[in-house]
Formats: sequence, structure tokens, C-alpha cells
Amino acid sequence: MILLPHIKSSLLVAACITLAYTSSYAQQKSTPIAHAQWLIGSWKNQSAKTLDIETWKKLNDSTLLGRSYSLAGSDTVSSEHIRLEQHTGKLYYIPTVKNQNNGKAVTFTLTSSNKKQLVFENPEHDFPQKISYTLITKDSLLAEISGLRKGKLKAIQFPMKRVK
Repeated sequence: MILLPHIKSSLLVAACITLAYTSSYAQQKSTPIAHAQWLIGSWKNQSAKTLDIETWKKLNDSTLLGRSYSLAGSDTVSSEHIRLEQHTGKLYYIPTVKNQNNGKAVTFTLTSSNKKQLVFENPEHDFPQKISYTLITKDSLLAEISGLRKGKLKAIQFPMKRVK
């Protein structure tokens, strides 16, 4: 088959555009924030003392917003706002906890991730130094905060079920 030069160049341009789009789409799907999409929704944990609720929603392609609070009866005993932000290929977990750190956010950097687990760390923070989320099933996860507290290793787990 013989193609005219302008048809060859048109086919080459179309092939390059398709390849660039496919590569861009594949790269977007493999970004760190893409591994966190399963967090979106509402989660809860009922313990003997508290009801813990955590809600996540997508703000845009690089940010998820989270809200977490614990209720003891009708009293809110803790509350935090969380931003999961991707910048220059890195993912950050940025909580702002009411009545802690003078109301300032603390940044934890993603150190490990796959399709079912996210691990964030900040070795300079007092406690926790590590925050992880592990997807157990599509409707259950295990959140854990851990690190050194008063010289001793401590871990607190929050098994959660999807509400919606």
C-alpha cells in the first residue's frame, strides 16, 4: 500500500496524540491520590465509650477533604479536619485537630501505598508519628495511629465500617 506523504503525516500525528493521551490517562490513574479514592464516603466505629465518624469527599483531582469526630453520648470529645493533598507527585495527610497544635495543621507525608493501604509519617510530631489506613473489604477499613508516646511505642486502632 502506498500512502501520500500528507496522509502518512496525519496518521503519525493522530497516533502520537492517541499515545500521549493514553499515557497521560495511565499516569493520572497511577498517581498517589488515585490510591486513596476508596476512602471517599462515610465511615463509623462504635466502641463502648465513643462513636467515631469519619467522612471523606473529593474536592478536585488532587485533594480529598476529610472530617473526623468522636461522640461520647451527645458530646463531641474530639474533632478534626483533614486534607489529603497531592503536590508534585507526593501525597500529604494534613490534619487540623481542635484544641491541639495551637489550631495549626500538621503535615504527614505518604511513605508507603498500594491499592489497599496508605501510610503517612511525620517523625518530628509528638504523637502520632504514623497514620495508616488499610482497606479490609470494600465496606471496612482499619485506621491506626502509632508512634512513641512518653518514650513507649503506642498504637491505637480504629476499625471502621462504611456507612455510605
